[in-house]
Amino acid sequence: MTKLHDAKGMPLIQELTDPQQIARLGGARMLIAPPLAYDSVMRRVPAGKVMTADSLRDYLAREHGADFTCPLTAGIFINIVAQASVERGEDPTPYWRTLRRGGELNEKYPDGIDCHRALLEAEGLQVVQRGKRYFVQDWEQHQYLPQ
Repeated sequence: MTKLHDAKGMPLIQELTDPQQIARLGGARMLIAPPLAYDSVMRRVPAGKVMTADSLRDYLAREHGADFTCPLTAGIFINIVAQASVERGEDPTPYWRTLRRGGELNEKYPDGIDCHRALLEAEGLQVVQRGKRYFVQDWEQHQYLPQ
């Protein structure tokens, strides 16, 4: 749980200079937000609603005047939030309401897909399997957009 509170000088906006990276990532100003910033937004998602990691990242970038949020640290920090929530045992952050792109469940969450699925279904959301992957059915209809 100490990782959740480890800000390491964040938030930090890094200016990219490589034109190829800027074009690929959609801008030059990259936000590296601390884990607690992700936790704060993830706590706002009400029961029966979901958001994607992409919408969470977009929101944090806008809030900090950046063009985008570092996708690598975002994935790591979202998983840190999930693990800290489970370790804490009380006052949980509803991490299970944060999905991957396209409404996909996150296999890296504590106890894997089965747990993620059970938590979402307990809130009335339907999970469907497509090949080896799992998605919230009609996730867009249940989407929470942070503001």
